[in-house]
Amino acid sequence: MTEPLPQLPPAPAPQPEGEVKLTFLEHLRELRIRLMRALIGVVLGMVAVGAFVEPIYQRLMGPVVAALPEGSRQLHYVSAIEPLMVYLKVAIYGGVFAAAPWVLWQLWLFVAPALYKREKRVVIPFLFFGSLLFYSGAAFCWLLVMPLAFPAMLSIAGDAALAPMLTMSAQLSLVLAMLLGFGIVFEVPVVIAFLSMVGLVSADFLARYRRHAVVVNVAAAAVLTPTGDPLNLALMAVPMVVFYEIGILLARILGKKKPRPAEVPSTT
Repeated sequence: MTEPLPQLPPAPAPQPEGEVKLTFLEHLRELRIRLMRALIGVVLGMVAVGAFVEPIYQRLMGPVVAALPEGSRQLHYVSAIEPLMVYLKVAIYGGVFAAAPWVLWQLWLFVAPALYKREKRVVIPFLFFGSLLFYSGAAFCWLLVMPLAFPAMLSIAGDAALAPMLTMSAQLSLVLAMLLGFGIVFEVPVVIAFLSMVGLVSADFLARYRRHAVVVNVAAAAVLTPTGDPLNLALMAVPMVVFYEIGILLARILGKKKPRPAEVPSTT
């Protein structure tokens, strides 16, 4: 009888090229550096839009003012400092929108050491499509959702004895929340692709829980949309579901592949 050949130990899992081993404190230090640089980008974005806060505010409030009744298409403020605080908030959010590509770049630099060389090649598409989708979500909200949402909200108070007296601060908060919410929703494919690249999710896992994701997306859309009517709900829920499916496709293309088990030599 021939003695069986000793089994070879399994091959070690491949490591990311050029990986640098960092301690937990070094990871925290690196995270702090990236957050600080992202914050600096936001501050510079605030400075860039600071000189244009008033026209930006007027453009943002366009759908709100257009939904008001004829003869009363103006917003109000209830304290002397409210206009200043409103313009300051416009500058802050404008800085966030302007610095979005820079913030995504800092996020990429933080996670890049843990990725393989082929995964690092997608940095340019990651930044481009991440920024494009974020801005597209905000534009989609401002151009399509708000012109329908604000007339629907104002029509709820159908009593002729009631007249709207909308304040600058309250309406700006609502508009900015809607813009930011849709911008984040449109980022779903990029987020899913990123999570699949680092191995946190897989296409099979996402497909398995597709029906659960649809329910979660519709529930999230119901919370995020300012009105409860089906049209505005669909305007957010449908893109969320579509982007989830696109994310599954990207996960199949870009997701980490499981290492093949090492072959054991035959003993016959």
